[in-house]
Amino acid sequence: MIVSPLEMEGLWRLHSAPSRDERGAFSRLWCEGDFAAAGLPFRPVQVSLSETPKPSTLRGLHWQAQPHGETKLVRVLRGRIFDVLVDVRPDQPTFGHHVCLDMQAGDGVLAPPGVAHGFLSLTPDVLLLYAMDCDYAPAAARGLRYDDPVLAISWPQAPEIIGPRDLAWPDFATLRD
Repeated sequence: MIVSPLEMEGLWRLHSAPSRDERGAFSRLWCEGDFAAAGLPFRPVQVSLSETPKPSTLRGLHWQAQPHGETKLVRVLRGRIFDVLVDVRPDQPTFGHHVCLDMQAGDGVLAPPGVAHGFLSLTPDVLLLYAMDCDYAPAAARGLRYDDPVLAISWPQAPEIIGPRDLAWPDFATLRD
């Protein structure tokens, strides 16, 4: 596994380094020892699977408010996505900034608490694995509009499918009030 820091504090890009032989390949998606060696004390307590059958489907931008803030490991198991992470931590110099990643099977990202996550499926049959270090707390669920003009995220294409909950999230300006 290759772990590389990104330009936002606490945000890490993950690449699988599969072992291959005549049987196929074997990849480690998470290893406590590898993460600890990189200075990332991450221990998942919840693992979830996201299945997105159609391309141009948007999910996000989501995070959990404190005291239920979660570190989130996102791994692409199948397909390709345009991944977006937005810093919603008011005490960070990157507050309101976003990072966009083109990710495919084997790629991943580790996001700290206070970073919103969302993605646009670029292929059919996208499968994502999520591992979080705390339980889901519905009352702490937060989100931002994907098309917020202040964030000005340059999505590679217009989403064709968006859930009603994601369309109802407030604009970024509500975080600054």
